[in-house]
Amino acid sequence: MKHKDLIRKMTLEEKASLMSGKNFWQTQNINRLGINSMFLADGPHGIRKQAAAADHLGLNPSIPATCFPTAATIANSWNVELGEKMGEYLGEEAAAQKVNVLLGPGVNMKRSPLAGRNFEYFSEDPYLAGKLAAGMIKGIQSKGVAACVKHFAANNQEERRMAIDTIVDERTLREIYLTAFEIAIKEGKAKTMMSSYNLLNGAYTNENIHLMRDILRDEWHFQGVVVTDWGGSNDRVAGLLAGNELEMPSTAGETNGEIVEAVKGGEIKEEVLDECVDRLLELIFTTEAVFEAEHKEIDVEKHHRMAQKVAEESIVLLKNEDHILPLKKGKRVAVIGDFAEEARYQGAGSSIINPTKLDRTLNFLDQSGIDSIGFEPGFERYGKKNKKKINKACDLAKEADMVLLYIGLDEVTEAEGLDRQNMKIPENQIELLHALYKVNANIVAVLSCGSVVEMPWIDKVKGLVHGYLSGQAGASAILRVLTGEVNPSGKLAETYPIRYEDTPSFYHFPGKEISVEYREGPYIGYRYYDTAGVKVLFPFGYGLSYTTFEYTDIQVDIEGVMFKITNTGHIAGMEIAQLYVACKSKAIFRPKKELKGFAKITTRRNQNRNHSF
Repeated sequence: MKHKDLIRKMTLEEKASLMSGKNFWQTQNINRLGINSMFLADGPHGIRKQAAAADHLGLNPSIPATCFPTAATIANSWNVELGEKMGEYLGEEAAAQKVNVLLGPGVNMKRSPLAGRNFEYFSEDPYLAGKLAAGMIKGIQSKGVAACVKHFAANNQEERRMAIDTIVDERTLREIYLTAFEIAIKEGKAKTMMSSYNLLNGAYTNENIHLMRDILRDEWHFQGVVVTDWGGSNDRVAGLLAGNELEMPSTAGETNGEIVEAVKGGEIKEEVLDECVDRLLELIFTTEAVFEAEHKEIDVEKHHRMAQKVAEESIVLLKNEDHILPLKKGKRVAVIGDFAEEARYQGAGSSIINPTKLDRTLNFLDQSGIDSIGFEPGFERYGKKNKKKINKACDLAKEADMVLLYIGLDEVTEAEGLDRQNMKIPENQIELLHALYKVNANIVAVLSCGSVVEMPWIDKVKGLVHGYLSGQAGASAILRVLTGEVNPSGKLAETYPIRYEDTPSFYHFPGKEISVEYREGPYIGYRYYDTAGVKVLFPFGYGLSYTTFEYTDIQVDIEGVMFKITNTGHIAGMEIAQLYVACKSKAIFRPKKELKGFAKITTRRNQNRNHSF
């Protein structure tokens, strides 16, 4: 232990008091020993430090902070260095707001497209999620702030999330649901870990000895602090025995008393409590520099530009029939859709950020060079049908050469605490699209949502740009892609099935009673679709560009893979090279292919680059 001498000076009651919060966001302090409180704040794509009454669902406003693209969005960039840079900006803002621990990133797998917090998570692939998380963690922690990777583990539904028992076999657990956490710990060096609400194979995660001690501590050698999700402690003594140092928020001393009684009664050795205290003290002392530093004003414009850059690299071009994009000069454009007026740029729940500024599409049309003939909302935001709005939108579309149609999921549909009911876009938006198609077939749809949707309507659009939830600068970033100022380079970090019934967890999501069984095993996402030969709408790793690339001179040996990539088009662009492996042996069942390497490579026109994995 690093802090033996200090711990010897503590009473048993003082040790126990450190094991739970002082209030909603702060840890306990012991002034007589120079032990300060820590402040923990929600992330993971911005700082949510509430100035007024605290809550965990984002109901009360927080101090303004840069709202960066969500994890589901930046995952489409496939750019670890970009994620690390964004992490540095997050760390800088956290330090400026005197935050010791930023609660993020989240690395849970996208087992089902309907999981309510998919917008907060990176991918259906654990390798991609882990690498991106590790980069972001390095960036955050480079500024003296601790990152908290969450929610550990197998937390893949919102329904009954505080009581559901996740039943998953050991191999699937390790290969799919723990791998991203392992990378975040071993490569990202995350200082804190947040346990999830659910049970795992019969035991609450923060009391689960196999998860918390056998794997996290003994195998991965994690020396940091485990904190409960807010209100996520069931049996405080059992959690402490498993190595869960910090319970949040405060329990007004109730569980501290339970710990004291457990030590006095011999249920738990004081040495075990001392180990937990030692790890918590290390976190306090290694992050308290954020309180000691002079207050530093954040350069709002600089951080806004960073949010824009992240969004630009994360936007995915899914369809470009007849090369309708980038938009041609002189085309008269009708802008239609409620999301063009009020952007859908982040998720709902504990990650809601109060942005420092917010770009709006209608405010940027002129400077983007788009010849807009007008705007119509076309639909009610929350699904109510409105024939008058459709008619007005169609009247405008008749006068235009083409239509920019902004559609997607609303804030009520995608929110923490609720799983989606289906994989569809609201029917009133689809009715609008069909009506517009009858009067103007030149439609480019701009999609805003943080998770997968069905697209039976895709034949009605010539262009499809997916912005996901692209943060406070997302509107201007999307316009730069539409006009060709930015060549789209994002690729999907999750598979888009044709219909929800095709998903591997269809019959086992969500668990509505006492448990949920992961009967699909390791076959989630592309691992299932590729192996089972199920056709999909857009495969994992898919995304178009305004230029073209050619791979040549591919060489494979025991050391790895080498290849040459050439930009064969007319403009500069970025390509995401992806390396997959397959197992030839039939001795054990495995997916048809698995991602094991990726790199984002920038090339100029006619330039070729050598690369290796």
